[in-house]
Amino acid sequence: MSVEVGAGNSIPESALEVRDLVARYGEHTILDGVDLTVRRGEVRVVLGGSGCGKSTLLKHCIGLLVPARGTVRLLGEDLLTLEGAARERLQTRIGVLFQYGALLGSLTIAETVALPLREHTDLPDDVIAEAVRLKLALVELAHAENLLPSELSGGMRKRAALARAMALDPQILFCDEPSAGLDPLTSAEIDELILRLKERFGMAVVVVTHELASIEKISDRVLMLSSGKVIADGTLEEVRALRHPEVRAFFGRVAAGEMRREMSALEALEGG
Repeated sequence: MSVEVGAGNSIPESALEVRDLVARYGEHTILDGVDLTVRRGEVRVVLGGSGCGKSTLLKHCIGLLVPARGTVRLLGEDLLTLEGAARERLQTRIGVLFQYGALLGSLTIAETVALPLREHTDLPDDVIAEAVRLKLALVELAHAENLLPSELSGGMRKRAALARAMALDPQILFCDEPSAGLDPLTSAEIDELILRLKERFGMAVVVVTHELASIEKISDRVLMLSSGKVIADGTLEEVRALRHPEVRAFFGRVAAGEMRREMSALEALEGG
């Protein structure tokens, strides 16, 4: 099933489907048989502790890394088999907010947001300038278009990077640790902004984070990773209700010592 979106493009019921994904760095397995489905119009949070494979999963979803095994269907297309112009067209339909913004220090904020439009469209300069103003207004940075990244606060840099990610009106937005390095108030503002953009544009959003406050505020469904494996998948309420010791520890319902005891018991049960 698909619905029409934008200029002749269609987006399937599932905006992203990852199946049996295995990722390795050398001999070290980072992701081991990961499945992930992201529906249209939902905020899907990938969570877990540091080093569990969250950002590696995101990089495979957007085509920055090639898996050792598995499939990635992005907006109904097989990302791993696309090449050349077809792959480039698909990647213009997604937006990415990188963990530290990845802004170019020599470009003003307006020039940064204009860059995807100049690279991937034939729009005239006046139309691009108007589009940039609209995108900066969406993230409350209309006053900052002529500033350089070095002149912005951490929260402003994240909003500028978000404006760039939205430049081509993506059908799915990927956010890698959008609250990283921000104070709680600014983090909450970024969360609100992501939700407003999702509602306005009807896009799917994938957020990689370990920030509990953000998870509770923005998620429609969550996927939890531990040591490269999926240990929980569902709504936040469903995941919170699980008895898995790592899930319980993540949500603050069990002390570290108790978690170790429960993990030992679980491993013994699985081994037996």
